[in-house]
Amino acid sequence: MFETKYKIVADSSSNLCPNNDSAFATVPLKILTSEKEYTDDNSLDVMQMVKELAECQGKTSTSCPNIYDWLSSFDNAECVFCITITSALSGAYESAMQAKQEYEKKNPGAKVHVFDSLSTGPEIALIIERLSQNIQKEMDFDEIVKDIETYQKHIHLFFTLESVQNLARNGRIHPAMAKIVGVLNLRIVGEASDEGTLAPLHKCRGSKRAVQKLFAEMKTKGYQGTKVRIDHCDNETSAISLKNLIMTEYPNADIEIKPCRGLCSYYAEQGGILVGFEG
Repeated sequence: MFETKYKIVADSSSNLCPNNDSAFATVPLKILTSEKEYTDDNSLDVMQMVKELAECQGKTSTSCPNIYDWLSSFDNAECVFCITITSALSGAYESAMQAKQEYEKKNPGAKVHVFDSLSTGPEIALIIERLSQNIQKEMDFDEIVKDIETYQKHIHLFFTLESVQNLARNGRIHPAMAKIVGVLNLRIVGEASDEGTLAPLHKCRGSKRAVQKLFAEMKTKGYQGTKVRIDHCDNETSAISLKNLIMTEYPNADIEIKPCRGLCSYYAEQGGILVGFEG
């Protein structure tokens, strides 16, 4: 017999922290340097990690959960919905798929669906919120999967970054761009592409201009006052500025702000903002 009917599992790029909730779990990714390993769990001092990484001169990288990490998080549930960081940046989706096959093999009657978010952070959080709502509506497993696949076509992720050093060290962007951004004190405004890659759109001088550009890009994707989830790396000021800008036009918008956990702080770096929203 299964202990629970439904369970939602995400990796730590969701920026969510479970609080003894048997219906939800996160699996930590890791951030690696030549000298230290950071595990993105509730015990991680995120801002200390950000400080140490800023002083690191060598190559840095990340490590995805392995199959056993995922399996342990499924925790004897009959139906599991698993959401991973974009497969374009991590092997988390592949390892979760292996865990799905193993879990269903060992537990006849169990169902696991793995969603490749093609994104990270607040866009994953939107998917988790939608999953929770569907479960509360008592939709069946296949209906929920179909609804989420449709929902993913109408949610988006934009970001502003004040530094892209870690992206360069991790091979995600050309080192020359990272140097230009640093020397000219630019902010990068970009999006998660349809393929799940990071796509820079604008280079702006100053955080105010970057926030304005980001909001303008949101409207090109059809934003009209629905849900917005803003995650930041030590930059609540800009997060609030964006919230205020949105609410000037859409006073009833559903907006939440929270800090990034370790993995997203690694990519966003200090000052970075990630914005997930419904288009």
